[in-house]
Amino acid sequence: MNLEKFKDLGLSEDILKELKKKGFEEPTEIQEKIIPILLKEDVDIVGQAQTGTGKTAAFGLPILERINYNGTKKVQALILVPTRELAIQVSEELNSFKGKKKLQIIPVYGGQSIIDQIRKLNSGVDIVVGTPGRINDHIKRRSIDLADVSYVVLDEADEMLNMGFIDEVEEILRKTNPNRKTLLFSATMHDSILKIAKKHMKEFKTVITKNIQLTAELTDQIYFEVANSDKVESLSRIIDMEIDFYGLVFCRTKVAVDELVNKLVDRGYSAEGIHGDLSQHQRERTLDKFKKRRTSILVATDVAARGIDVNNLSHVINYSLPQDPEAYVHRIGRTGRAGKKGIAITFISPDEYRKLMFIQKIAKTTIRKEKIPGASDIIKIKKSRIQAEVLKIIEEKTHTEYLKTAETILKESDPVEVLAAILKYSFQDQLNEKQYKNINEVSVDRKGTSRLFVSLGRKDGISTRSLIKMITNETTVRAGSIEDVKVMESFSFLTVPFEDAELILKSFNNKEGERKTIVQRANDSKDKPERDRPRRETSDRPRPDREKPGKDRGFSGKPSGETRRKKKY
Repeated sequence: MNLEKFKDLGLSEDILKELKKKGFEEPTEIQEKIIPILLKEDVDIVGQAQTGTGKTAAFGLPILERINYNGTKKVQALILVPTRELAIQVSEELNSFKGKKKLQIIPVYGGQSIIDQIRKLNSGVDIVVGTPGRINDHIKRRSIDLADVSYVVLDEADEMLNMGFIDEVEEILRKTNPNRKTLLFSATMHDSILKIAKKHMKEFKTVITKNIQLTAELTDQIYFEVANSDKVESLSRIIDMEIDFYGLVFCRTKVAVDELVNKLVDRGYSAEGIHGDLSQHQRERTLDKFKKRRTSILVATDVAARGIDVNNLSHVINYSLPQDPEAYVHRIGRTGRAGKKGIAITFISPDEYRKLMFIQKIAKTTIRKEKIPGASDIIKIKKSRIQAEVLKIIEEKTHTEYLKTAETILKESDPVEVLAAILKYSFQDQLNEKQYKNINEVSVDRKGTSRLFVSLGRKDGISTRSLIKMITNETTVRAGSIEDVKVMESFSFLTVPFEDAELILKSFNNKEGERKTIVQRANDSKDKPERDRPRRETSDRPRPDREKPGKDRGFSGKPSGETRRKKKY
């Protein structure tokens, strides 16, 4: 694997080793532009780049090169991100790059125990990846010291502003080392973004990358509506429909990869998996077998598939729906190469339709719906294939060694009967419809949204902005997914995609405390008049936005005594 281009950027051998383990081959545009500046120049950077262009490595690799474990308990680098999900993702990626460096890197976000976070911070952390709300909480509690921070990164700054984090971000920047190096990354460059840069950054360079053309013209894109329990059966039918299936199958997690590989092998398919838990030797061996077609099916996670460059794939299967349009395009772009048309197939469960339509819109592509092939259709195709192969053998005269045996058998039986018996003897398992299990039709939610009732309103100090912030702090739901918010005197309504509604309901219904914020599905899509709704009991507890820092608090009420000790954040 050639890493010369990464080496030319000025990265050390230790970092190059880690990149090789992760399957990197060539730097992306943002990496080529950002890494040399951070390694060689003393300037701040404003970078404009889409999600999925390799930003984390662009800023993360130089930071890891520049900082070392120094034995103090002070944070050396702070990376601010808009969501819990991104905090975990960036933290995991930086940990995977650090190699033998004794650096402590942790994610810090709302919804996680703040006591556990304080314990980790007190023990000494070098790099913190966190959401603005929770970082601000730690500043107020004095559980994080940013006085000696060398680097501050604002990742997806436009998203943080859209979510209403501008005040928190500015407060954090005021509390950090004034001599720090500041890096700001955003997909767009609105005036508000540039205003932050001019206000809080020293001399800075602006780096702009080209937008990724989110399309795969030579790929035929199909989706199937399938229940999770029928995915293995559906994948089996797709494989069996092809004369020479040679495909990459994407799953979301390492566990899912292993489970699917085991099920495919049990069914007699030549399949292997690749994910982050494999050693470099195992990874190389598995990829080598796949490239040489000794294995026809490779099941992978997105991270593990990075750097895989295999030509002539017949299929890319999204066994699990990707997280975003960029990931979708990166996946399916592995087919349709060298002028050959490939097929990209995506399985969606009933609640994923809206997300798939979002991917289709942003990627500016067409993904058409098809039905999973029926068992009788597959058997018909197999029989046709057998007929073609038999005729080919006759034409090529490669069967002569069996002629005497054939003559002997034909002396005693009708030729048609003989051929039918031989077909049964050779293909009875393959041509048996009963080998395919029934697949139930699923009802997909085309609208894909849920209306939620929240038992907080204006008298609780709730506004549209604070309600959205409450949801995004407690869950992985993005602010942009929350629509049609209505705040009444004692309760509120909001609309979110179906899958996000499940996350919100699970998060708030599992909360412990003296009082709980009640979140439930609205009875119908129209908001009932306020007088028709049951009113919550009033209480003299402080409003959430007026509670004093330093107290264990949350939107579920003010806990006390034993409840405070057990509260989960």
